[in-house]
Parts: sequence; C-alpha cells; structure tokens
Amino acid sequence: MAEGDSIEQKSEASTAEVAQENGPKTKKRKPRSATNLSSKDTTCKVYLLDGTEFESQVNRRTKAGDLFDRICEHLNLLEKDYFGLSYRDHEDSRNWLNLDKRIGKQIQNLPWIFNFEVKFYPPDPTQLQEDITRYHLCLQIRNDILNGRLPCSFVTHAMLGSYLAQSELGDYEPEEHGSNYLSEFRFAPNQTHELEEKVCELHKQHRGQTSAESEIQYLENAKKLAMYGVDLHHAKDSAGVDIMMGVCASGLLVYRDRLRINRFAWPKILKISYKRNNFYIKIRPGEFEQYESTIGFKLANHKAAKRLWKTCVEHHTFFRLMSPEPPPKQKLFLPRFGSKFRYSGKTFYQTRIDSERIDRPPLNFQRTLSNRRLTTRSMDGALGYERYRTPIELRPDESKSRTISGITAPLPSLLSLISVRQEFMTPTARVEMRRYAPGLAFHQQLQQRLRVLAAKLHHSFQTVKNLNEDIADQLVASLYYRRWK
Repeated sequence: MAEGDSIEQKSEASTAEVAQENGPKTKKRKPRSATNLSSKDTTCKVYLLDGTEFESQVNRRTKAGDLFDRICEHLNLLEKDYFGLSYRDHEDSRNWLNLDKRIGKQIQNLPWIFNFEVKFYPPDPTQLQEDITRYHLCLQIRNDILNGRLPCSFVTHAMLGSYLAQSELGDYEPEEHGSNYLSEFRFAPNQTHELEEKVCELHKQHRGQTSAESEIQYLENAKKLAMYGVDLHHAKDSAGVDIMMGVCASGLLVYRDRLRINRFAWPKILKISYKRNNFYIKIRPGEFEQYESTIGFKLANHKAAKRLWKTCVEHHTFFRLMSPEPPPKQKLFLPRFGSKFRYSGKTFYQTRIDSERIDRPPLNFQRTLSNRRLTTRSMDGALGYERYRTPIELRPDESKSRTISGITAPLPSLLSLISVRQEFMTPTARVEMRRYAPGLAFHQQLQQRLRVLAAKLHHSFQTVKNLNEDIADQLVASLYYRRWK
C-alpha cells in the first residue's frame, strides 16, 4: 500500500511539472464575489404588534431563532418566550416558525413576511415581571378584539377601552380633551358614538392611575374572557357537524354553533395523535367508567391535522411540563414511525424562573394602545384574519352565554374623587382638606380590604362554577359524541 501511495504521489508531481512547462491548462477557481454572497440575502419584513414594520436583511440559511432574537433586541424584550413568529401559507392558514430550523426550509415559494405575535397567553398576566411585556400583551389582546377573535360585550368593550385611554392619555382633563377626544381611538370592531360616551364616562373614574396600573387592570379584565388565549381550528365531529377546536393553557375546547359544548383538560388527556386528516384524543376513564375512550375529529386535510397536533404539543409542553421532552433517539436499522417534532423552547416554569432574575430599572417607552396613530388596516387584518371572524364570534348577550358576565367599573378611591387641585383651593378649603385627610385615608384602607375580601369570594365562586361546568360538559358530550372503540 505504501508503494502504491508513493507511485500516486510521483505521478501527480510529474503531471504538475508537465503542466508548468506547457502552461496551465486548467482554470483556477475564482474567489466568490460580493454579488454572489449578497444573492443569498433577502429582505425580511416583520409586522410588530403596534402596527409598525421591522425590515432586515437576512441570509436564506439563517435560523428563525436568530431573526426572533434580533426582533426582541429591537423591542428591548427579555421575557420573550411568550412570543413567536407566524406566517401565512398558500391556504391562508396561520403557521408558527420553528425557531430551531432554517427559515428557507419552512417557507418555500412564499414571501418573507411574518407577524410578531403572542404565542402562549399567560393565565395570570400580573405574574409578568416587566411593564413592557405586559404592554405587548395588551397590544395583542387589542388586535384580537379588533379582528373579532376575542368577542366582547358592550360593557366589556367600554371597560377595556377606558383603561386604554387612561394608559395613553393619563387623567381626563375637560379643558384639554373636550367631549369628542375618543373619535380617533379604536376600541371595538363596530365602534359607535354610544360606546365612546361610555368609555369617556369610565375614563373619568380612573383618575390617578399610572399607565402600568391601567394596563394591569386591562389584562385582569381581559383574561376572564371566554376566548382569551384560545387558538381555534376548523374541524368536524364524528357525525360530520362543523365545530371549532380550541387549544389554550388549560386544555382542548370544542365549540359548536358559537357555544362551548365540551372541554378536555390536560390532566384528563392520555394521548393526542393524528392520522391523515383525522385527529384523535384518548381520554382517561371517568369516575363511573372502566375503560379509556377515544374521540375522533376530522379536519380539512393532513396539514390541518398536523398543525392542530403540533399546537397541542407545544401548549401542553409549555404550560404543563417543567422542562421540554428530549427528541426521540433514532435507532439503527429500524424504521421510524410518526413525527419526531418536539417543543424545544422554554416552558412556563422555566420562563417564570428567568423572569425573577431580571434586574434592570423600569423602561420608559411610548405607548400606542389606542391605535389612533395607525392606519385602518391592522397587522392581522392585512394578512387574512378576516376569514376567522364569523365562526369565532360568540353570543353577544353575556347573560345567555358562557362569556364573562357584566363587569362594573371598580369603585374609585375616596382620595381620587377630589379632583380639585390644591393650587386652585381657597385657604379655607385647604384647612378643611388637611382636617379630613386622615379620615379619608382610613376609608381608603378599609375600601382596599373590602376589595381583597371580594376578590377571595369571587375566586371561591369561580371554583364552584368551574366544577358545575365540568359536570355540564360531560352531560352535553354524552349527547353529541359517540365513544370510539
């Protein structure tokens, strides 16, 4: 073998000498020019939650996570695991980019246009560490309301709109704002003058609230809505009836004729799978049942079934597990069945731990929650969300549906009712103000304690209500679904 190697080396050397004598006959490779390198770059456009556009030059071999980190750095977001990048396919369906894969492999023959959106809605937004994270969550909820994905009643529209106005404008001042200052604001899909008057009336009661406090109140009311954080998918049941499958932090929801007819909590689900265009849920046996049951649903095609399955896997891993599951190992000489997809991002538990480690002063940023500075074409509406408006809308009358009940405005504190500034008071009024100030502070503390007690009672009532809804869902499910053996 050594002699053969030496012979090959000698032959190569002799051919090189001959080539030098007779002149070079082979063409040398030219270095890559700048034009060839730039041909692999493309312009990527991302629509942010406030309606602005973010453009960047991205290499076609770049991973989606690199683009996502660049956007979060531009927005100064540290709690970024709740967000994601979505795009529209040829069927006008929303898909989420896998941050661990290259962008070019995920979108083929599609424009590089994406949406920066909330992917996982936190069940309790007050647990978010930074104001800027809550602000972007408010922007997402505002877009969901304007696009019809988050139905609200008139009372809820007015309440949420008043907190948006307080967050951006501050306290209501008659001389500065006047009576028609809300005409440029957008609070609801079909906004009326009556709604603007109600928003103005409630806005006056929020005197003294900062922008961050108003956003917390906005999220506290929005999280109670029935469709908060629900990702809907069109499907059909075993009888061929059109339904909607919803995925959220608590589990799977089933809607029919704009009403929720069933709910499958994550602890009740043993397995979720799909085959062709069928989606299956394997459920634990109930208290009076002996065997497991499997319920099947039909979707439009194979891609829709896989999209629903991936959404369920991501939500279950994020909200229910402490750490993501490792991908399955490939065994040699054995065929692989099923999908190897696993959610590889951080879980809700890991995100909470990282949020507690954030140590930086509060950020100063400009808020555009009212949407008055934006064009009428919203980010989601421009990319085709209108097609989902009709099937998602729930019954507007809250007394007949399972949406949030009528919300009344919180009682303003007694100190906030004194809207007359001290510089405009007479000396006698100032003396009376100092005289009754301790009493007002005592009443304010008493009022705060009553609010805490009312919140505890509301939590207990909500727990009992959820138990009753579970019993009702089981009864309704027994009427609509057959057990698959």
